[in-house]
Amino acid sequence: MSIASSIKTETMWLKLLLAFLIIAFSVALGYFAAEKFRERRAFYAQFDLFNARYLNELAYARTPLYEFIRPAEYKGDFSKLLSAFCRRERVEADFGYLSEEEKTECADYFSMLGKGDAASQSGYFGGKKMLLDEKKKKAEEEAASRGSLYLKLGLLAGLAFVILIV
Repeated sequence: MSIASSIKTETMWLKLLLAFLIIAFSVALGYFAAEKFRERRAFYAQFDLFNARYLNELAYARTPLYEFIRPAEYKGDFSKLLSAFCRRERVEADFGYLSEEEKTECADYFSMLGKGDAASQSGYFGGKKMLLDEKKKKAEEEAASRGSLYLKLGLLAGLAFVILIV
């Protein structure tokens, strides 16, 4: 095997490695670009779970609110809101994936939590159940479609970059 053939083979392998790294990087960028949609889905899943548990608690056990919240296992940004509520701080859902209207709705939800008698609370939070179910479903659909879209866009951008550069 000649030296020129060896250099061509090494160059080809370097180009393939570079192409693979570029495509992997662009797909990773697409994955990270879709992160806000996955965070939104997780937030509304936790929010809906909390609302359902709270409605159940109002109807049956009627445990004091702060005792009800403490043992619960919530994750992500929603747990931050509950922690702020338990510390009796003003609850602000200042997350980039929520619209201003949704931030206001979330603040209103926590401002009503624990206020009034069980019947009025059941009525208010029962009304919020439909809204939260709708937002959870929409967030799940959006996370699935946008997540897939951003991955595909990342792949296509990486392929285009490889074609143009390598």
